[in-house]
Amino acid sequence: MRAAILDEPRLDFGHGGSHQDPRAGIADYGPVDLGTPAAPTRIRVGLVGAADAVSGARGWLERCRMPIAPKANNRHPRLFQGFPGFHTGCSFRAELVFDDIWTRTIPTRKLDRTLTKPVNLATAECVDLYCREIADLSERGAVDVIVVARPDELQDDVPDDLSTEIDASRVDFHDLLKASSLGCGVPLQLMRSTTWDSSRDTAKSRSLRSPSIQDEATRAWNLHTALYYKAGGVPWRVQRRSADLDSLYVGVSFFHSTDREEVHTSVAQVFDERGEGVVVRGGPAARHKQDRQPHLSRPDAEDLLATALDTYQREHQHFPARVVLHKTSQFDDEELTGFEAAVDQRHIHHLELLWIVDASEGTRLFRNGDHPVLRGTFATIAEQRHILYTRGSVDLYRVYPGMYIPTPLGVRPAMTEHSIETLAEEILALSKMNWNQSQLDGRLPITLSASKKVARILKNLPDEQPASNRYAMYM
Repeated sequence: MRAAILDEPRLDFGHGGSHQDPRAGIADYGPVDLGTPAAPTRIRVGLVGAADAVSGARGWLERCRMPIAPKANNRHPRLFQGFPGFHTGCSFRAELVFDDIWTRTIPTRKLDRTLTKPVNLATAECVDLYCREIADLSERGAVDVIVVARPDELQDDVPDDLSTEIDASRVDFHDLLKASSLGCGVPLQLMRSTTWDSSRDTAKSRSLRSPSIQDEATRAWNLHTALYYKAGGVPWRVQRRSADLDSLYVGVSFFHSTDREEVHTSVAQVFDERGEGVVVRGGPAARHKQDRQPHLSRPDAEDLLATALDTYQREHQHFPARVVLHKTSQFDDEELTGFEAAVDQRHIHHLELLWIVDASEGTRLFRNGDHPVLRGTFATIAEQRHILYTRGSVDLYRVYPGMYIPTPLGVRPAMTEHSIETLAEEILALSKMNWNQSQLDGRLPITLSASKKVARILKNLPDEQPASNRYAMYM
C-alpha cells in the first residue's frame, strides 16, 4: 500500500484573492465574478407558499442583510464562522430585492385539505398548487429566483450518494416540484420553516436529507451562496495553474424511469474555469448480466458525450483541450469506444475516464488519536484500486466536521494520462464546487453530486418534455 495526504485545494475569489475555505474567501475578497458584467448585484426574489411561511422566509432573508454571529459556545471558530451579511457593501456584494407583487400565497385551507390524503397523492397535489403560482410569477419575467416556503409535512426521500442508480418508487416533493417547474425557466430555492425559525424543529419539519438543524450563520452562508449562484453569479472556482489544459469535467449517473421499466442516463457537466454547470439528458441504458450494472451502447455513449461537447462549444466558441469523465459504474468496451469516438471526431486529444465507487470493501485507514484521517488522505490499494477521503478531519478547522466515521471514495481508472495522484487532487477540488454548501465536507465531486441531483429530478420528467440545460434549475 502507498499512502499520501493531498494538499487542500485553493479556490479563486474576487480581486485576485484565493483561499482554501469558501466562506473566508467570500468574506475577504468577494465572489470570483466580482466586477464583471454578468455578476448579479440586485437579485429579484419571488416568494411562494402559505402566508405565514412566506412572511417568515422573507423576514429572515431581510434580517440576513446584517451580520449574524457564530453559534454560541463555539469551540471551533474556524468551522462555525459568523455570516457577514448580504448587501452590496460586503461578502457577495449583492442584495436581495423583494416586492409584494412578486409574492404568491397559497391558502392554508387548501394545503391542509391536501395534506390529509395519502402521501404520494398529497405530494402530487401540493406540487400542482405550488406550480401554478410559480408559473404565474415566471411568466411575468420579473424575478431572478423563486423562494418556495415548502410544507414541512412532506418529507423528502433519502439519497444514496453512490448507489449506481436512482430509484423511482417514491414521490418526493422537492424533486417533483423541480421537475414540474423546469419549463418555467426560473431557479427555485426551497426553504423549510426551520431555516428561518429553528424553534420549529420538530420531526415533521426536518428533512430526511439533512436531519440536524445547522446554526443560523451556517444556514445563512449556505442559502445565500445558493441564491447567488442561481441568480447567475459565480461564487468561486477551482484555482488553475497557467500550464493546465482547458478541461471539461463530466459526470454520468443512471436513474430508473417512473414505471421502473427502463434505466436512463443523466449527465451533469461542470465548466471549471467559469464555474458553470450544464445538463444533458441521455438515452436508455442496459444492465449487463456479468456485473449487473447499467451500461451504454457504443452509439449512446458517443452521442451522450458528443452532445455535452457540442454544448460546451456553443458556450465557449471552442472545444476543451481535455475531457475528464467520472461514472458511477464500470466502463465496458462499448462505452470506451463510444467516448473515444466522440472526442476523436472533435479533435480532442486528451481523454481520461474514472470509475468512482463506494469503497466499502473493508479498506479504511486510521491514524493515531481520536480523530478520523485527514481529508485528502489518498492510498493505492492495488494497481487499479485507490481510495480517497474527501471527508475527514480538516486541518484548517482543526476538527472533523462530520457526525459519522468517514468513508472513502474508490477511484478506479479506466483510461488516464495524468498520474492517479493528480486525478485524485482534481476530485478533491471538485468536491468544493457544490454551491449548496460552504463547508469543506462535500463527499462527491460536483460531477457526480450534480448528476445525482439531476437524475432524481429527471426521473419525474416525461421523455417528451425537454429538460433544461441549466444546472441551477436542478440544485
